[in-house]
This record gives sequence, C-alpha cells and structure tokens, in this order.
Amino acid sequence: TGGHTTEILRLLSCLSESYSPRHYIFANSDKMSEAKIRSFEQKRAETFPNPQFTLDSIPRSREVRQSWTSSVVTTLYSMLYSLHLTCKRKPDLILCNGPGTCVPVCISALLLGLLGMKRAIIVYVESICRVETLSLSGKILYYFSDYFIVQWPDLKEKYPKSVYLGRIV
Repeated sequence: TGGHTTEILRLLSCLSESYSPRHYIFANSDKMSEAKIRSFEQKRAETFPNPQFTLDSIPRSREVRQSWTSSVVTTLYSMLYSLHLTCKRKPDLILCNGPGTCVPVCISALLLGLLGMKRAIIVYVESICRVETLSLSGKILYYFSDYFIVQWPDLKEKYPKSVYLGRIV
C-alpha cells in the first residue's frame, strides 16, 4: 500500500503508449492504491488520449503480521481468484514490484503458461528500500521471474540471476 504503488507508477510513467492496455491488480482492501492509479491514468491521459486500462482487485494474500499458517490459506484463495483474472486478461507482460498481491498473480500466470494457454513474461523489480536482503515476494519470485531487477549492487552480488540497473524509481 502506498510505497509499492508509488514505485510502480514511477516505472510506468516511463513506458510508451505501446504498453497498452494496462491491467492494474491490487488488494481489495487497498483503496489508497486504487486512488493513486486512477490519478496517474488521468494525468497520463493528458499526454496519451484514450487511455486503455482496467482496475481489478483480488483478495489480499497476506495481511501485515498475519500468521504463516493462516497466510497459506489466504494465499491459496488469492491464487484461485487470480487464476480466473489472469485467464480473463491474458497478459503478455507482468510488471510487479513486491507487494504480496503480486505472488498469486505471477503464480497464476505461470500456471497458464504451463497449461499452454498463454505465456506471460514476468518482470519483477525489487523495491528500492531492499538494500541487503530480498523481500518475501522477491525471495519467492526470484526463481520464477523472467527478469529479476535489483536496485543495489549488494543484492546483485548475492543473487546472480538478478539484473542490476542502479536506481530506477
């Protein structure tokens, strides 16, 4: 909520209109991110008329301080919900940056690819605040993403599959 959304919108502000339509997915309890996305798209429409985007919410996979055992159940529920959504949207590219909401979406997209329905490229950008260690989402998606981008050289050393681009947000 908030920080991750700000980072991803900074990344999106650099993308051309050819990355369209854009499908935003956020946790159903995250009203702040929804408002930020709407504001971003409204401002983007001043430069690129006729914006093509959708907003979808999914159940939050894990609340802050939620127990690990109960988070397994909520993450599975979120993944089932995400599977329906990824079947419906059939994304070409998933750009994500760390909130737990991205894990069920990426796993769902991987399942679609394994089933031969649609292969999506997954680009994970670790948050700028992760200087020495990966986030939990990063630790999971490091193994499943097509491109794993870090913003600190220490992380590149620890995680050789990653791509270090310096500060990008």
